[in-house]
Amino acid sequence: MRLLLGSVLVWTCSLFTLSVPGDAALRETPQMIGSRQPIVAVLGDDVILPCHLEPKFNVEGLTVEWSLPDLKPDPADPLRRVEYVHLYRHRHEIPDMKIRSYVRRTALFMDELKDGNISLKISNVTLADQGRYRCFIPKLNSPVDQSVVQLVVAPQPDKTSTTEPEFYTKSLPDPDQTDETAAGDRLHLNFLIPLFVFVSLVLAVGVGVRFVKQRQKQNRQLDHVASTKPLAV
Repeated sequence: MRLLLGSVLVWTCSLFTLSVPGDAALRETPQMIGSRQPIVAVLGDDVILPCHLEPKFNVEGLTVEWSLPDLKPDPADPLRRVEYVHLYRHRHEIPDMKIRSYVRRTALFMDELKDGNISLKISNVTLADQGRYRCFIPKLNSPVDQSVVQLVVAPQPDKTSTTEPEFYTKSLPDPDQTDETAAGDRLHLNFLIPLFVFVSLVLAVGVGVRFVKQRQKQNRQLDHVASTKPLAV
């Protein structure tokens, strides 16, 4: 009985000892992590397609491929070699195997490859760039050695619809200046009205005096005519 119990304990300890390094090794295996959500970029802007390894793993000496998984081969040239959005091999980019529309528009973060950052930057995004992108490391000893990122390209916002309407405002007079103007107008009227009345009275008196003098002159003439007329016998 003691012999059997001892054998069981030895077997259990041996199994535990063998299993722990395996689990630890599995946890240390780098896995590629992309983005589960689509990446949205505005037409003409730059965009970064995120992709990295967890835990951090130096990939400076490995091959990194960014490709279009939905790109169909040319039926007119089925033997044409595979082209990439971006191909990193032997510690530098291989431009000869690049899709023409991506020439001089893609880049990796070279200083961060040692940390497992293999995100791709695309400059001056076009509508044709929309689609799925696959990041793949062929010689990465991991069950997760690739990831797919969806890129959505949105058109530029319509400037006419986002611009606030212009409001043309009429200049309003200064209230203080308005009060001063009104006071000046009242003072002007207070001066003109008495002057007008005075002038009217002067004119009326002058007309009256002239009329009286004319009547007196006419009366004198009539009296003179009457006095010089001979009396009838």
